[in-house]
Amino acid sequence: MAMGRPEDSRVKIPALAHFTRMGYSYMSLKGKDSGVAYDADTNIFFDLFRNAINQINNTDYTISDVRKIVEELKVKLSNDDHGRAFFSILQDGFDGIRLIDFTEADKNNYTIVTELPYVNNDGNFRPDIIVLLNGMPLSFVEVKRQNNREGILVERDRMTRRFANPIYRRFVNLTQFTVFSNNNEYDDTVIAPIQGAFYASSNYGKMFFSKFREQRSEELHRGIQPLDKGVEDFILKDTNLIAIKGTPEYQSSMNPDSPTNRIITSLYSRERLLFFMKYGICYKETTDKNGIKHIEKHIMRYPQIFATFAIRDSLAKGVKKGVIWHTQGSGKTALAYSNVKFLKDYYQRNNQIAKFYFIVDRLDLATQAKNEFEARGLLVEIVDSKEEFKNNISAVGESNKSGKITINLVNIQKFSNDTVVQSADYNVNIQRVYFMDEAHRSYNPQGSFLANLMASDRNAVMIALTGTPLIGDGFNTKNIFGNYIHKYYYNQSIADGYTLKLIREEIETTYRTMMQDTLKELEVMKGSISKKDMYAHPKFVSAMVEYILKDFHNSRISLGDDTIGAMVVCDSSEQARAVTEELQKQTEFSYALVLHDEGTKQDRRDIQDDFKKAKIDILVVYNMLLTGFDAPRLKKQYLCRMIKAHNLLQTLTRVNRPYKDFQYGFVVDFANIKNEFDKTNKAYFEELEAELGDEVQNYSDIFKSREEIETDLEDVKNQLFLYNTNNVVEFINQINQIDDKEQLLNLRRALENYKLLNNLIKLYGFDDLYIRFDVEKALKLLAEVNNRIATINFKQQLESVDDVSSVLNTAMDQIDFQFRKIKDEELVIADTFRDSLEKTRKEIVERSLDPKDPEYIDLLDELKRVFKKKNIEELTADEMKELTAKLDGLRKRAERKNHADRMLSAKYNGDNKYMRTHKRVMASSSSLANDMVTHKILMKIKEKADEKIAHNQNLLDNEPFFILSLQPFIINACKEQNVSVNLEQITFIDNCIAQEYFIERNWTA
Repeated sequence: MAMGRPEDSRVKIPALAHFTRMGYSYMSLKGKDSGVAYDADTNIFFDLFRNAINQINNTDYTISDVRKIVEELKVKLSNDDHGRAFFSILQDGFDGIRLIDFTEADKNNYTIVTELPYVNNDGNFRPDIIVLLNGMPLSFVEVKRQNNREGILVERDRMTRRFANPIYRRFVNLTQFTVFSNNNEYDDTVIAPIQGAFYASSNYGKMFFSKFREQRSEELHRGIQPLDKGVEDFILKDTNLIAIKGTPEYQSSMNPDSPTNRIITSLYSRERLLFFMKYGICYKETTDKNGIKHIEKHIMRYPQIFATFAIRDSLAKGVKKGVIWHTQGSGKTALAYSNVKFLKDYYQRNNQIAKFYFIVDRLDLATQAKNEFEARGLLVEIVDSKEEFKNNISAVGESNKSGKITINLVNIQKFSNDTVVQSADYNVNIQRVYFMDEAHRSYNPQGSFLANLMASDRNAVMIALTGTPLIGDGFNTKNIFGNYIHKYYYNQSIADGYTLKLIREEIETTYRTMMQDTLKELEVMKGSISKKDMYAHPKFVSAMVEYILKDFHNSRISLGDDTIGAMVVCDSSEQARAVTEELQKQTEFSYALVLHDEGTKQDRRDIQDDFKKAKIDILVVYNMLLTGFDAPRLKKQYLCRMIKAHNLLQTLTRVNRPYKDFQYGFVVDFANIKNEFDKTNKAYFEELEAELGDEVQNYSDIFKSREEIETDLEDVKNQLFLYNTNNVVEFINQINQIDDKEQLLNLRRALENYKLLNNLIKLYGFDDLYIRFDVEKALKLLAEVNNRIATINFKQQLESVDDVSSVLNTAMDQIDFQFRKIKDEELVIADTFRDSLEKTRKEIVERSLDPKDPEYIDLLDELKRVFKKKNIEELTADEMKELTAKLDGLRKRAERKNHADRMLSAKYNGDNKYMRTHKRVMASSSSLANDMVTHKILMKIKEKADEKIAHNQNLLDNEPFFILSLQPFIINACKEQNVSVNLEQITFIDNCIAQEYFIERNWTA
C-alpha cells in the first residue's frame, strides 16, 4: 500500500509531474547539506538565483555576491507594504540588475519543489508545491483531496490567518499569488469557494479566491510535452510514493485536464507566469472612514487577461477600433489600467511611444476615474480646456519626471474642431490610445464631439468599454466603435463571484393602497396636477420615506448587517429635495443629497467618498451616480422613477457589487419597471443571439443462510454495477456528478451492506462466496461517498444559515415588524436565459450517447415544446425566469441521463455500441438476467466479434453473413454464464449488436 495522504498521491504528485510537462525542473530538498542551499528567511535558493541573474545580465556574480543581494532584498521584504517595494524590484531590477527577463522567457529558470518549510521562530508551514522563478519562491500551490468536507474554505481561512501573522511577513511579501485546489470542478451555485481550483494574490487580510476559466487552451496545450518517465520516477521516489505508480487512481489523476492541472497550465505556463509577474499584479491604495490609508494587492481576473490578449491580437491584425463588452461590476477601469501598462511596452517594442487617453462624458466620472487610476499608481493629467487638449495632443512623449506612466483624462466635450491634429503635428512615433468609458451614452455620431474625437488622430487606437452597449435601430455602439473585441456577460460574472444576482421587491400591499389613497386626496386638493409635482408633494413623500426608512431599518436587521447602505433614486430633483427634507424629520440615519446643482464639485466628491467609507447611510439622487458609481456596501436601492433601456440596467447594477457574504443586491421598485425591464432584456437577448450563434434497510441479522447471503451479494453487486469500483479517483469523479442525496444514501447502504456481508462470509467460512472486490477498497469507496454526502450537507447548511439568522434577528428586534413585500423576484437578465438555453441544447442535442433512448426522445420533445410556447424574442422577465427553471430541470435530467450512459459505456471500455446494446437488451422482453450478468455476456461477445472483424475487415460488407456469425458467440457467452436463451432472444441480441456495428461503420466511412 502507498503511504501518505490521498491528496499527495491523487493531486500533488500528478501536479508536480504536470509542471515538468511544461518545462519546469523538479528539485529534491533532500540534498540540502550537499549544495541545495537557500536563505531560511526568504527561501531564495542561492545557486538558482545566481545562475539566473548571471545569464540574464551577462554578469559573473559569486555565491558571496548573491548572498549580499539577498540580504539587501530582505530589508525590502520586511516592509509592511504587502510586498510593493519588492514587486517594484521584480519589475524594474535592483541596482541595475534584472531579476527576471520578461522578454526572453528561456533565460529564466523555472523550478518546483515540494514541502519547503516556511519558518520563522516557532511558526512554520509547508506549502505543497512551491514555484521558484530564478530561485525566488514567487508562488505556491496548496492542494486538498477531492470531496474534503469544507472544500477550499478551510484552506482559505487557514492561509488568511497565516498571511495576517507578522512572523510570516517576508514570505507573504515575496509571494505574488497562490493557487488552492481540491481537484473538483467549480460549483457555480454557491458563492463560497467550496470546491474547485482558485487563485488569489497574497494579502494580509481576507483573500479573494478567483475562478479561472481558460479561453485559449489550444495554444497552451501545444506547450505541454510528454511526461519524462525518468523524471516521474525521480519525483515518486523522492516523495516516497513509488508504490502508487501504475495504480488506476494515480493514472486517472495524471490527466492534464484535471481541475488542478488545468489551472496550473493556465497560470504557470512560462509566458503566462511572466505575464502575471509583469502585468497581472496591481497595488491599490484605499482610505477607510477614519482616514487611514491601506494597501490592497490585486491580481487580474481571467476575463481581463483574455480581453488584454484579444486587444493584442486585434492590433496585430491591424484592427485599431473595437468594443470590450464586459458586464457592469466586472472591473473595466482596472482593465484599462492593466492595458495602459501592457500597451506601453507593446508599442515600445515597436519603437513607438504610446500616449493614453481615458475619455468620459461626465465630470463626476472623470473624478472617479482619476481616483481609481491614481490609487493604482498612474499619473493622471486632467485636460480641463480645449486649449489644454490641443497642446496635449500635439506634445511628444511623457512630460512627468516621476517615472510613472501618464494617462490623460478628458471629457468628450473637450473635442472641438481646433483639437484635430494637423498634418504638421503628426508624429509617426506617437501612438495615441483612447479608452472610451461607458461607451453606451453620449457618443452620438451625429454630434460634433465624437466626430472631432475620431478626427483628432485617424491612426489612434480606440477601445470602447461598456457593460450595456447601445443596440437596436439607429446608431449603436458596435457600429460606431467597431466589432466586439471581447465579451464577458452578466451570468458568468455572477457564477465567478464578481457580481451578485438582483432581487426586485414590489411595494408591500397595504402601502400600495395608502399610496393610491394619497394620490386621490392630492387630486381632490389640487385638481389636475402633474405627476412630477404630485410625487414631490410633502404628503406623498412623507408616506414614501416612512416606508423606505422602515424597510431599510428592517433590512439591516434581517440581513444581519448594519453597514449596508441605501440609495433613493428619485423621480425628479424636486422630489429628491423633498425626500431629503423628510429624512431630516423622520430619521437618525445619516443621509446626503447628490444633485448636479447642489453644493460644489468637491462637496459631491466628498459625499461619494464618505458613503464608500460608511460615514453616510442613505444617498438621495436623481440623475447622478446611476452609472459608474461603485460602492460595494450599497445593497438597497429604492427606485422611485422610471428609467429607460440600457440606463435601467446600469442603474439596477449599482447594487450588484460583492460585499462580505451577500448573495443578492436588492431593488425596491416604486416605479413598476417590469415592462421596461422586459423590453430592454428582449433587446439584449437578440444581441446575445447574434453574438453567440446558435434507505434499503441495513442487514443486521447474523443468522443468515448461505443462500440468503449469496442473494444479497448479487443484489449489492448489481447496485454497484455502474460505478467504477476498481479506481477510487474515477469513482470520486462519478459520485461528484450526483447531487441527489437519496441516490448517494442508497450507494452508501450498498457499500455498508457489502462490508457487513463480507463479515458474515468470514464468520461462516463461506470463502467461495467472495466476489472480486476487496474490502479495503470498499471501505475507501464508502469513505468517499460519506465525504460527498457531507459536502452536500455543508452546502445546504451554508445556504440555510442566512435564512435562519434572518428570522432570528427579525424576531429578536421588534415584534411590530409587519412589513411584507407583495413579491420578491430575481431579475433575470437575458444572458442568464440565453446561457441556460445553450447549455440545455448542448446537453440534450450534442452530448447524448444514445439518441434513440426513450427518455432522451422525451427530453427532446419537451425541449421542442418549450420553444413552441411563445416566440422567444417576446418573452418577459417572468417568462424568462419560468422557462429558465424548466430548461435547468431538463438539463439536469439530461446530465443525469448522459452521466449514467457514460458510466455504462465505461463498463465496456468506452464502446458506446455495447452500452446501447446493453440498454436495449435490459429493456426488452428478451432480457437475459441482471445488469452484471448481461455485461459479462456482452463483453464476451464483444471480444469475439471484434477479434473476428479484425481478422476479416470486409466482414461487415456482408450483412447477412455477419449477423449469422454472431449467433455462436451469443450462445456460447450465455452458456458460460449459465443463462439459457431461446431463438427469439438470440435473434433480438444479434440484431441489436449487428445494427450498432453497421451504424458505426457507415458513420465513420
